[in-house]
Amino acid sequence: MVESPAGLTSQNWNPTQDQQQPTATPEQLIAKSIAPVKPQFLRPPPSRASQNDTTSSAVSDSNNDISKSNNTNTTSVVAKEKKSKRQLKRERQQEKKSSVNLCPELAKTGDVNSCPYKNNCRFNHDLEAFKAQKPEDLEGECPFVNGEGSCCPYGLACRFYGTHKGHDGVRNGKKQISEINGLNKDVQKLLWKNKMKFLKADSVLKSLGLTGPGKSKVKKVDEEEVEKVVDDNDSHGTNENGCGDGGNESAGKGKLDCAAEVLGGGDVDGVVTDEVRPQKKAKSAAEVNGCSGEEFNGLGIPEKDIENNCPLETEPELVADKLEVIADSVETDGSLKLHPREKKLIDFRGKLYLAPLTTVGNLPFRRVCKALGADVTCGEMAMCTNLLQGQASEWALLRRHSSEDLFGVQICGAYPDTVTRTVELIDQECTVDFIDINMGCPIDIVVNKGAGSSLLTKPMRMKSIIEATSGTVEKPITVKVRTGYFEGKNRIDSLIVDIGKWGASAVTIHGRSRQQRYSKLADWDYIYQCARKAPDSLQVLGNGDVFSYVDWNNHKSDCPELSSCMIARGALIKPWIFTEIKEQRHWDISSGERLNILKDYVRSGLEHWGSDSKGVETTRHFLLEWLSYTCRYVPVGLLDVIPQRLNWRPPSYYGRDDLETLMASDSAADWVRISEMLLGKVPDAFTFAPKHKSNAYDRAENG
Repeated sequence: MVESPAGLTSQNWNPTQDQQQPTATPEQLIAKSIAPVKPQFLRPPPSRASQNDTTSSAVSDSNNDISKSNNTNTTSVVAKEKKSKRQLKRERQQEKKSSVNLCPELAKTGDVNSCPYKNNCRFNHDLEAFKAQKPEDLEGECPFVNGEGSCCPYGLACRFYGTHKGHDGVRNGKKQISEINGLNKDVQKLLWKNKMKFLKADSVLKSLGLTGPGKSKVKKVDEEEVEKVVDDNDSHGTNENGCGDGGNESAGKGKLDCAAEVLGGGDVDGVVTDEVRPQKKAKSAAEVNGCSGEEFNGLGIPEKDIENNCPLETEPELVADKLEVIADSVETDGSLKLHPREKKLIDFRGKLYLAPLTTVGNLPFRRVCKALGADVTCGEMAMCTNLLQGQASEWALLRRHSSEDLFGVQICGAYPDTVTRTVELIDQECTVDFIDINMGCPIDIVVNKGAGSSLLTKPMRMKSIIEATSGTVEKPITVKVRTGYFEGKNRIDSLIVDIGKWGASAVTIHGRSRQQRYSKLADWDYIYQCARKAPDSLQVLGNGDVFSYVDWNNHKSDCPELSSCMIARGALIKPWIFTEIKEQRHWDISSGERLNILKDYVRSGLEHWGSDSKGVETTRHFLLEWLSYTCRYVPVGLLDVIPQRLNWRPPSYYGRDDLETLMASDSAADWVRISEMLLGKVPDAFTFAPKHKSNAYDRAENG
């Protein structure tokens, strides 16, 4: 007998009235891509209007227009006046002075006189006002405090301040640094001033004939755009939460700032630019060294506390001058160029590869997947131009946790010089095992700039990028592509041999075209065809619709030439898929076990984004984005046919307990309730709409 989930939904369940007999057989439901849930668990779809009326917080449901939840505002919608960049900058500065943003130095010590910047500090120094508005502490232990004498870097601002037990104020308290690949401040200043030297990249580009006078096609970036980029770094780049919400929002907002890749007409494949990084506005000493968010590293800990023993006092210009010493030797000595067989290789065969996932594939999520069995992880896609501009929000996408033993980063760019210089920069500043170049992203803003899937229509541009990058660094260069740009016009099979000759170590093929986006099923037969044509030196990985160990086994047995499979949306919906594949079983996971996975994610999120109010809300935001995918999972015990397929739409159903029913809801209001179980009540006037709208089931444009 199924328990009534009363109290969790807008309708009271009456088995005699609400429970309906199935109107179709499981085979008929599967033919319509509907998950065949056992009839005793089925229920009518809930009323959206009543759900929104009973929601305590103002949450916007992704399946309904916002006007349905607020009928009083449907008749008159006033367009908001667009604010100038100067107004937005002024508002950001005023926000820092509000009582919500307490000075980090003051929060750590509790002493008003501890801030060395006094009245010049960008943050608020009113301790009493901060305490008056600070929300109640959350339940649980502070993620930064343990029994080894470590202290919380957020001090009074921590939402777990009551559990510190005297650890605050210990200025020499040490915390084990478990994240790497932060952006060095001196390097960032060089990038801001456009003075970074790329000796290897420029040498390789020159040897390939990809640089020279008269080939610059970059339009001058508008000065306001440049000022905006610098202001973004000033206000919310390296903030006290490290990556901050900008760290992963850059997949949407940050990628809109790729102004340097907007080129004039008449460009030729393979022709690169002489100027790829727009000139930055020089920052004053007060802006650089002031008590601001920029003073904090990726862990949210002030850099001066970590680097007391090795202060960075060298001027960026001096660093650049030292790099010039070996410029001539690098450009003239051809023996320094690596032969493909000398490059370090990674064996992807049989390894479980978590795909780079925009927004949701952040560091805390990757930690969860690693704990559940993932072998290879890759950071979110980062835009090359943003990295070359020194945008901290974009560099946050390259951060790596100590648990990620086989880790790569994914970059996206349109031109050989941009991508090659980015590869050299990452090789110098980051610790990664491989660098993946995205040539399959279907997002319009990326494709319109000539990057992502747009490169599939320009094979000579692909050749220039792969040859230049593989000749610049020792690390393996991998490529991610789709079957083609237009549906029904696949072309990777004709390029697969060349991709290996150009220098790529591995290629991942998503079995859909750019035009398909994520609609229809992936074409694995075409992936097999490409894998069989590939040279022995090129590893081929397949991607698309892997959702169970059965899918994994079938792909490996159907095509032994396939090195491995990349798992993307399947891991978003059920990250324990890695455990299922390794243990070769369908895991009928309970709601309690799923909640424990969410708890692990939240703890990792607080360590990554911070335990203050901003860090808590950033963690909540990305948790809700993830929950917009997990609601599509149907427990094994509720299905008439197993395993579940990725394209099945789950009907409205009751779980085996109240929590399982709540997790099955596709309402954003219920996702917020789950987040409140882990992170406390949401702030007043809180709203959320999923960025990817996963419960829209991929209504893609098909021409």
